[in-house]
Amino acid sequence: MRIATRSGRTVIISPDTTSLVDVAEASRGRFGPDPRGVYDAWEEFLDWAGGASIDFTADGVPVLLEELGPPSPEPRQIFAIGLNYRDHADEAGLEYPDVPPTFTKWVGSFAGPVGDLALPATTVDWEAELVVIIGRRAACVAAADAWSYVAGLTVGQDYSERALQLSGPAPQFSLGKSFPGFAPQGPWLVTPDEVGDPDNLAIECRINGETMQKSATNRLIFSVPSLVERLSSVVPLTPGDVIFTGTPAGVGGARKPARFLKAGDVVETTIEGIGALRQVCVTAH
Repeated sequence: MRIATRSGRTVIISPDTTSLVDVAEASRGRFGPDPRGVYDAWEEFLDWAGGASIDFTADGVPVLLEELGPPSPEPRQIFAIGLNYRDHADEAGLEYPDVPPTFTKWVGSFAGPVGDLALPATTVDWEAELVVIIGRRAACVAAADAWSYVAGLTVGQDYSERALQLSGPAPQFSLGKSFPGFAPQGPWLVTPDEVGDPDNLAIECRINGETMQKSATNRLIFSVPSLVERLSSVVPLTPGDVIFTGTPAGVGGARKPARFLKAGDVVETTIEGIGALRQVCVTAH
């Protein structure tokens, strides 16, 4: 199943991804329209959706990606993981971490899958990421059980203003990665059962058609189940929580010479079995 948000309301996407139906209308008010309420009742919602007879031909409206928002637009908690691909740690010249380096991205940075990316500086970098959305409360969950706590997966970008991120004496990771539009996600959430092998998905980032990042999520240092286990051992994860799982090699700041985004650049991010994001870079005013 694929769900998304449109005008702040939860929608179900048709299997061919061409049309959508409003959840609150289809369920006659039982679920939605508030996305957080849907995640809070995720298992009940899945049971209903699995048995509902939704007529996308009669009741659906066309999917326009520019109208969609992030699948979980107001999570209670946002986790972001650094150095979670060995090749990314290698390009940064850093040791592989023993525990997941964790920071956050503020919800004010959230955006939908398609739109403009306003560049606040000349050192904005790209980071393609698999994003996990939690479907039920998870406290001290074992990795072997972790997938049952995941509502679904989506595509994300962890755009980063490197000058602010790396300013000291204490680096400002969360602020440097939280300008407006720096956390686009989408185009929809896909439940794990519909993405083939959820532990091995191809991920790619292209700028103006040139491939910058190309990897697969089986190269994560800390897999999705491992992240759920480790994070939930510290703080309970709640329905709708968002986890950015890290980026593979190929970021601009690690290149020699460094390469950063400029006005007019088109950034396309794809993950196998899920979909794609597309941002056009513009100068911030």
